[in-house]
Amino acid sequence: MTGAAPLRVGIVAGESSGDLLGAALIAALRERVPELECFGVAGPKMAAAGCEAWAGAEELAVMGLTEVVRHLPRLLRLKASLADRFLEARPDVFVGVDAPEFNLRLARRLHAQGLTTVQYVSPQVWAWRQGRARTIGRACDLVLCLLPFETAFYSSHGVAAAFVGHPLADQIPLEVDREGARAALGLSPSDTVVALLPGSRMGEVERLGADFVQAAAWLHAQRAELRFIAPMATARSREAFEKKRVQVTGSPEIMIVEGRAQQVLAACDAAIVASGTATLETLLSRRPMVVAYRFGALTAFLLRRLRLVKVPYFSQPNLLVGRALVPELLQEQVSGAALGEALLGRLADREYLRVLDTEFRKVHETLRGGAAGRAAEAILALLRERGSRRAGQGSAA
Repeated sequence: MTGAAPLRVGIVAGESSGDLLGAALIAALRERVPELECFGVAGPKMAAAGCEAWAGAEELAVMGLTEVVRHLPRLLRLKASLADRFLEARPDVFVGVDAPEFNLRLARRLHAQGLTTVQYVSPQVWAWRQGRARTIGRACDLVLCLLPFETAFYSSHGVAAAFVGHPLADQIPLEVDREGARAALGLSPSDTVVALLPGSRMGEVERLGADFVQAAAWLHAQRAELRFIAPMATARSREAFEKKRVQVTGSPEIMIVEGRAQQVLAACDAAIVASGTATLETLLSRRPMVVAYRFGALTAFLLRRLRLVKVPYFSQPNLLVGRALVPELLQEQVSGAALGEALLGRLADREYLRVLDTEFRKVHETLRGGAAGRAAEAILALLRERGSRRAGQGSAA
């Protein structure tokens, strides 16, 4: 990082969320170091930001223990190929963006060969398989954390970590435009609107879609004036959800849109949400929610049998607030009636809604503050530190 030499960054991002994070990071790095070269696994937004794509981010869109097994041969081939290319290119730093099961294995090999390595987005190691923290420390020089409580966990395991905040907290304003969102979606200001977000991946929609439709049917039977809207991540997930809808007897009218999840959350009064990033988006929109999750049967069996889960809550809102503020339904607890009943009781509780609004705003303010810029600064500080250390070692020699 001296003279006119460009900063060379190897980067691997998984699926659409990683593409967004990676693109923002590249832009923030370029603001600080205009002579920047990026290459690796990139989505369309990263490519538009100037990253040379050796492979597409969608190739890493695999989740769950058993789901990974099916794709393992392909992923191993890709990891080996990328390791060879990165070791040949010798970037100044390798940044793995999310996709921890893939990126940490890749980082371990690169780190062993002397490359500086960073993991951007901590895996939920604090939730299950906590012993992995030391493994992460051996693979990475720095972990960039999106959530504030993660750094203390890493510190207790002797792993360097920095809290940078969450990009969604910067993207979503502290006061969302509810009236504007409703107008854009064609919803009346007086409607009571329930959003249904059964997940962005096809597996999630397949496992939860019918339950979410049944929840809408249950709620409609209690309060016929309710309106329902479901933002779908892709055309494929929209088609899958529509198939679930027509199979449910008594299904009410559900407005289905592609994308626009943040707009839907700004417009709604409450939401039923699959555990994941959408729960954080719902929190940042300050909407009451019920969170549901269902693993594949074998994954669920292994998690329970091996007692791998180590936290009292599985949803990000409850983890961030530090208590069971939003209802969580897991595995066999998930049903249309259970989801509907949990939501309806809270939708009418004004004191609960007031407390929720206050707590969610506090979290939003904590997570807000230029996450991409903080991440870029942390990476550059690491490189400066390592450069100084090497210079000192050279002088001593």
